[in-house]
Amino acid sequence: MTHDAKMYEKFYGFTENPFNMTPDSKYFYPSEEHQEALDRLIYAINERKGFVVITGEIGSGKTTICRTLLNQLNADTDVALIFNTHITCKELIANILDDLGVEYKNGPKSKLLSQLNNYLINQLSRDRNVVVIIDEAQNLSQRVLEEVRMLSNLETEKQKLLQVILMGQPELKEKLRQKSLEQFKQRIWIRYHIEPLTMDEVTSYINHRLHIAGANGEAIFNEDAVESIYQWSKGIPRLINFICDNALLSGYVYNTKTIDKKIIEEVIKEKEI
Repeated sequence: MTHDAKMYEKFYGFTENPFNMTPDSKYFYPSEEHQEALDRLIYAINERKGFVVITGEIGSGKTTICRTLLNQLNADTDVALIFNTHITCKELIANILDDLGVEYKNGPKSKLLSQLNNYLINQLSRDRNVVVIIDEAQNLSQRVLEEVRMLSNLETEKQKLLQVILMGQPELKEKLRQKSLEQFKQRIWIRYHIEPLTMDEVTSYINHRLHIAGANGEAIFNEDAVESIYQWSKGIPRLINFICDNALLSGYVYNTKTIDKKIIEEVIKEKEI
């Protein structure tokens, strides 16, 4: 953190930076869209429904939802998080085994799959649920997506052995519309697209983050400033964070605790954004 950033936190009376760009579940804002996505994920996992696809624009809050989800899952749930999606089918299975902490013997993909299946059956016998979350899933090749579909064949007569959540940008929706992935599409139990925040939600979102960071409740961003933030960000949380963080730094430099439209417009111009 820069010297200026620390000073501006002190200037506004914050305990920390309210608009940090790093996803943090502590700052999860339960907009109608984000709460709906989270509720659906929790339900699908607890009910062992199999496949879920969550999409949203870059910076729409998918990763924050994911972090919040991990904090709310039952203690009997094991999770594998896959972030590298430029991988082969064999690498996918190996990454899942690694992330679940399964000791396995290397070999062909079929051998890895067999070991994963044995692990899942063992977990089911202990009444444990296993979830694989694949982030940036729009980057998966068609072949690997087909492999993900095949993972849904790991099941007993009564329930799925593995719950799979794909999170990605809107291109993932386009990819899944391909005729060759028709079987995959039929396996998806829940699909949900996170829409941007509305103007009212942007106001609440900003105040929510300020409150968590220790603001005393006074309106730091006036109405015109929030409207400018909404117009520029189009309701995308990451962009709201970016503009608010820079605006607060400008406010500190100008020795003003009220951020107005002029400061927002100046920040936008400065950043050439």
